[in-house]
Amino acid sequence: MDEYFDTYLAAQHEPLKNALIELVRIPSVCDEGTYGYPFGKHVDQALRKALQIASDLGFRTKYGDGGYYGYAEVGEGREMLGILGHLDVVPPGKLQDWTRDPFDPVEKDGMLYGRGTQDDKGPLVASLYAVKALLDAGVKFNKRVRFIFGTDEETLWRCINRYKEIEETPTMGFSPDARFPLIYAEKGLLQLKLESQNQTDVRLSGGSAFNSVPDMIFYEGVFQDELASKLDELGFPYEWKEDGIEIKGKAAHAMITEQGINAISRLCIALHAIGVESKSINFIAQELGEDPYATRIFGECSDEPSGKLKFNVGLINIGKKEQISIDSRIPVTISKDEIVKKLCAAAAAYGLEYKEFDWLAPLYLSKDNPVIQTLLKVYHQFSGDEVSEPIALGGATYARAFDNCVAFGPLFPGELLTEHEPNERAIMENLFLAMKIYAYAIYELTR
Repeated sequence: MDEYFDTYLAAQHEPLKNALIELVRIPSVCDEGTYGYPFGKHVDQALRKALQIASDLGFRTKYGDGGYYGYAEVGEGREMLGILGHLDVVPPGKLQDWTRDPFDPVEKDGMLYGRGTQDDKGPLVASLYAVKALLDAGVKFNKRVRFIFGTDEETLWRCINRYKEIEETPTMGFSPDARFPLIYAEKGLLQLKLESQNQTDVRLSGGSAFNSVPDMIFYEGVFQDELASKLDELGFPYEWKEDGIEIKGKAAHAMITEQGINAISRLCIALHAIGVESKSINFIAQELGEDPYATRIFGECSDEPSGKLKFNVGLINIGKKEQISIDSRIPVTISKDEIVKKLCAAAAAYGLEYKEFDWLAPLYLSKDNPVIQTLLKVYHQFSGDEVSEPIALGGATYARAFDNCVAFGPLFPGELLTEHEPNERAIMENLFLAMKIYAYAIYELTR
């Protein structure tokens, strides 16, 4: 590419921002099966909008299998570079915690606020416009470049699994859905439910998703005055409401559950302390407490490449049945079977039965992998950061869906992670820099 390429990149800044605003305005939270679409009307709208944006930029597009996925492609050749992203988002959570409407994006102080700006609409759009800049500069690709648009990443990955059943597999690729410089290891992701029949009068429901630390839960059961006194004693913030008590927590992604405060756990600890019990309440209060690593069950469970096991109680539902929904991130060299065996034994002691909901095997590539070496070289050259090395992550990206793929950006070292939290936002200057890095990376990977 010539010395004037920065001019082509700068020309994409405003179109990129406008396209991102259009996508964020679509509340593409999974609403499974509604209106005849696999994951709901709004997810389908986001997919169609992304395909329209790509088509307007000069890509060949496909709306895949009734809305399970889509893709957009440019270039020619036998080999294919895949760029893997998703258009679904997690629910916004408690709207009062947002300073603005999560689906009416507003730019302030150089940041664009809205659900999906970081995860993953912003990075996906930045990658698209990186290719647009290359096309405008007259670059000829020696491989096809295919953007694969997922629609079910935040739940069960049925989108990418359907793509793999029907479509061509990329030769190599990356997912712009994590951090720079790049991710060479992703922990195993186990989602599960612990269940039993409810043999008490307790009724309780709270949380929004497996992979989000719940930032609040509402309690309207018995012994509210005693509960409030215990919460005061424990130092757990709460607020009286008309019909009950709202226990406060702090939202965080399940891959960094230690950075959140789990409102469900705090409520169960306090309820158990005043004698309000059930199998689920007792399990959470006695086996987990506020430990994001579930050390009582698993011991010191960690490895050198990827660090500690993480354990998040994302939802609880106590009605006719008791059900706890859990997200666990398992170190890359630790056996899933070993983890399940220990968890089943601990749950059984409380009368709870283990039921697997989803499992994503870990990703673990050698740092000598040519894709990793190419991406790292480009990052060091154009980011201004010449020292950061590949990292391991607890998050799960589409990179693990295919061989020879890694997660690559968009957040820079030290940049605040706001995905899955209130006031999710993208620093536009950083997103434009990520676009530049993606452009040079795509150029190098298609040589």
